[in-house]
Amino acid sequence: MAYATFGSSIDIAATPERVWNTVTDWDSQGEWIPLTRTHAVGEPTAGLGGRVRAWTGVGPIGFWDSMTITDWEPPRRCEVLHTGTVVRGEAAFEVEGTPQGARFTWWERVVLPGGRLGGWAWPVARPVAVALLDAALRRLRRLVEQEPAPGQGH
Repeated sequence: MAYATFGSSIDIAATPERVWNTVTDWDSQGEWIPLTRTHAVGEPTAGLGGRVRAWTGVGPIGFWDSMTITDWEPPRRCEVLHTGTVVRGEAAFEVEGTPQGARFTWWERVVLPGGRLGGWAWPVARPVAVALLDAALRRLRRLVEQEPAPGQGH
């Protein structure tokens, strides 16, 4: 089995709690993750054992990505196990405080589909995956930095 590991980080001018609340608002992840609609499944909706389901694609062309939360340390870390038929492996969101706000890191370690062929194709696919991840993080930063702080209105 061939694995792909990739990730990225971005600094955000907001508190770690604010970043955490945004990234773990499953129903709103589509605002910053391109081509994705996400929602919690069942109870609990957050925390250890929580389940999340995401549709990635355009219209009817895409795939479901099911995940189970395997580590939950608010407002610092959420790790999931991808259990879908297309995406399998693990991933995490990590938030750490900085003097300017927070640093958000997202990493993935997923099984490459297609066995050995997937392993050979990964060097070509990796730049695309990283570019999409970086685009998501830039959208996240814009979203969080443009939100009014709690209690400050719109």
